[in-house]
Amino acid sequence: MAGKKVAIMSGYFNPVHLGHLLIAENAYETVGLDEVLFIPTTNIPDGMEMPDIWTRIEITGTSIEDNSHFALSTIEADKGGKSQPYETVEALKAKYPQNEYYFIVGGDTLMKMDKWECVDKIFADTIILVARRVEVADAEMDARIEEYKNKYGARIQILPIEYTDLYSAKIRERVKAGRSIRYMVHYKAVEYIKKHKLYISEQ
Repeated sequence: MAGKKVAIMSGYFNPVHLGHLLIAENAYETVGLDEVLFIPTTNIPDGMEMPDIWTRIEITGTSIEDNSHFALSTIEADKGGKSQPYETVEALKAKYPQNEYYFIVGGDTLMKMDKWECVDKIFADTIILVARRVEVADAEMDARIEEYKNKYGARIQILPIEYTDLYSAKIRERVKAGRSIRYMVHYKAVEYIKKHKLYISEQ
């Protein structure tokens, strides 16, 4: 059976916003992907509070359900406990070994990837797709890419996308302040957040 080109879009998604969706759509088009797999992560740092994993899964699912080449995975939630990115990739490759995997990150995340557990396995098993971020200078990011290529043999491709200045923290702050988040998150996510009164108090 022929494999698919699948990109992993992993994150807290607290909440997922239009910046995430824009980057995923751009990756799909640029690379010629078959699917972008959204995976709300359970790998939450100790002391960081946010809605439970199934709430974040619901928000993410309702935000991507109208896009036929976006898919939702509950692989980390189903496993239970914290799951490191390399473990998630290994699990996907074990289940669907015929697929070619990509891993989408923002420039801010790329700068810290060398701190990830067993990051060498991520670089070996996936092609990294990077979206530039306004807070990371181009030269700084380009230097880190060369470092990863030299040290790990990483395969890294920069996505031709305009800088995005959307952050989940900014969205949470606006909700708490009673301000609109329309056009920042999917309209169904707006409805979900209002219905369940999320982010009204400090998470």
